[in-house]
Amino acid sequence: MSRPTLSQELRIIPIPLATEVRAGDSITDTLLEALKHQKLALLRGDILVVKHKIISKAEGQLVPLDTIKPSAPLRAWARRHHLDARVTQLALAESKRVVRRKRAVLITETKHGLVCANSGVDVSNVDGGSHALLLPEDPDRSAAQLQRELKRRLRLSIPVLITDTFGRPWREGLTEVAIGVAGMEPLHDDRGRRDPHGYRLRVSVDAVADELACAAGLVCGKLTRTPACIIRGFRYRPGRGSARELIRSAANDLFR
Repeated sequence: MSRPTLSQELRIIPIPLATEVRAGDSITDTLLEALKHQKLALLRGDILVVKHKIISKAEGQLVPLDTIKPSAPLRAWARRHHLDARVTQLALAESKRVVRRKRAVLITETKHGLVCANSGVDVSNVDGGSHALLLPEDPDRSAAQLQRELKRRLRLSIPVLITDTFGRPWREGLTEVAIGVAGMEPLHDDRGRRDPHGYRLRVSVDAVADELACAAGLVCGKLTRTPACIIRGFRYRPGRGSARELIRSAANDLFR
C-alpha cells in the first residue's frame, strides 16, 4: 500500500490593481508594480492566476458595440428576451457552433473549443456598456508569454493560469475555469495508484487547473478590482501543459 499524501495548506493572496488596464499595457509590468505596492513577491513554488479580462484588455480584444449591426431576426429575439442584440450578434460571430439557444440563453462553442454562454463575450467590468470584451485570441499563448516574461524578469519559473467565469449544466451559479495554462500540468492522473485502503484507482484524473481557478475565484471577484492572485503551497507538477488538455474530445463526450 502506498503511503498517504499529507494534506496541503494553501494560501490565496490577492493582487489588487489601482488602475484600469488598457490596450497595449504590459501585464507583466502591471502585476509586478501591484506586487511591489502590496509589499509582496512571487516565490518559488507559487502559481499566478490571472482573470482573462486584463489579458484581453491589454491585447486589445475590445469591440465598440456601435459597430455591430445585428440581423432583424436576432433583434427580434433579443428584444423579446430583453437582451442587447449587438452582444448576441458578436457572440455568434465568435462561435464555431451553437450548442443551445433557448429562452434568453445562448450557449456556444468558441473557436478555442470552450463551451460557454455568449462565446465568453462580456460587457461587465469594461467601460459601462460601450464596448464588449472578447476572450484572448489564444489564452494558452498569452499564459506562456506572461510566464516567459516573469521568468526573464524574476529568474523564477512561475506557472500561470488564465481564468474565466462559466456557468455549468445541472448546477446553479457561476464558477471559474482555466482557459489558459503555462508551466504546469493541468490534469493530475492518479489512475493506477492505490488509495489508503489499498484500492487501485481507475478513473481519478483531477482537473487541478480548474480547481485552482475556482480557489482563486474566492478572492478575484467581479466587484473587488482584484483580477489576479498568488496561490501558494500547492504541489503542482511542472510541465508544458495547456488548457486545451482540459477540453474533452467529441469522441469521449457523451453529451454531444
